Amino acid sequence: MLDIKFIRENPDKVKKAVKDKGINLNVDDLLKLDDEKREVQAKLDEMRAKRNQLAHTGKKAKPTDKQIKEGKNIKEKIVLLELRFKKIKEKYDNLMWLTPTIPSKESPIGPDEGGNKEIRKWGKLPKFDFKIEDHISLGEKLNILDTKRGVKVGGYRGYFLKNEGVFLHLGLMMFALHKMAAKGYQPFIPPTIVREFVMYGSGHFPFDKEDIYKIANPGKLADGSDEKEDKYLVGTAEPPMLAYHSDELLSEDELPKKYCGFSQCYRNEVGSYGKDTRGVYRIHEFMKIEQIILCKNDYKESEKIHQEITAIAEEIIKDLKIPYRVLEICTGDMGAGKYRMYDIESWMPARNAYGETHSSSNLGEWQARRLNIKYKTKDGQKKYVHMLNNTAIASPRFLIAILENNQQRDGSVVVPEVLRKYLPGEIKEIKRK
Repeated sequence: MLDIKFIRENPDKVKKAVKDKGINLNVDDLLKLDDEKREVQAKLDEMRAKRNQLAHTGKKAKPTDKQIKEGKNIKEKIVLLELRFKKIKEKYDNLMWLTPTIPSKESPIGPDEGGNKEIRKWGKLPKFDFKIEDHISLGEKLNILDTKRGVKVGGYRGYFLKNEGVFLHLGLMMFALHKMAAKGYQPFIPPTIVREFVMYGSGHFPFDKEDIYKIANPGKLADGSDEKEDKYLVGTAEPPMLAYHSDELLSEDELPKKYCGFSQCYRNEVGSYGKDTRGVYRIHEFMKIEQIILCKNDYKESEKIHQEITAIAEEIIKDLKIPYRVLEICTGDMGAGKYRMYDIESWMPARNAYGETHSSSNLGEWQARRLNIKYKTKDGQKKYVHMLNNTAIASPRFLIAILENNQQRDGSVVVPEVLRKYLPGEIKEIKRK
């Protein structure tokens, strides 16, 4: 979220960001609620001061009938003001959750993905002298993927990975994990069942709430009583990794903090109804390694880091020898909290198109404000950190690119050299059974 002081001082900038990002927020309504909240808070403070003064007077001598009546009247006013303040604060908070980061000057202005701009490409697109197959056909004939039984067992978008497909899938995770560790990122396996504040802190709530799975039976507490707090399944390691330092004050010397989270991910995909219904491009559960950075509150520094984390993802794809392109994401497609965003799309021959496999974002202090993560500067100031995130690898979506780009005339698939050590016998290709 934004600082209300910044919103008051820069309403036109915020209104432009709201418009450019397509957010349903009336900034004037927010400011009116803030005025009302301040007014009620001032009256509350006044009534509480009178109550305290009356209570202090009553300690010196027995209160008179007039004082008792006045005390009762003050108490009733405080109750009414507190109820009024609670209602105003709830409306105010709901609007504050929607306030967007002002996007970078480099971010294209556009209403949707049509406004995204390609900024670079890498790799030569493969040319085949035979009729190619898609990842579903390849996976089935190689006996490494079964979507039919996946749907039978898991329902819509369900799948089984089998045999070499399992090692290829986990090999991708291990390859990326080793890459991240070598670059100084601390590896984590975070909780994938999280509390509600975690989802609000990352910004997945309230915006993407329909795509998040809610736990129907969150379980019991240590004393055996039912746990009444709502719990959710994460769609990426980003929310729990961001919340790791929630309500903490770090020191400037600790920054930047470089983490990578390896997790199972769950997404309802309600917002993508009817899209990519075949195969494993858009599924309900998958694995992912996510890069997370906490750095100083300085866009010069966080933008430099943004370029670095994007370059790491590109390095991973290059190591796997998959052609890709990088897109600068426009305002209408980047989400409320993002200052700047890139998507990396890998070439998927059966689609005859690039498909999104990676995404990197700089969110400035937007998430840190929601999670209350600050650091103390060397001169004693307290500032919110800047937060960034990036996909290191996600699978089985990336298996689509591997299978389709490396298929051969006889139906076998060449295993990328960097992944061979993770497969039994360090095989160089997966053959049809």
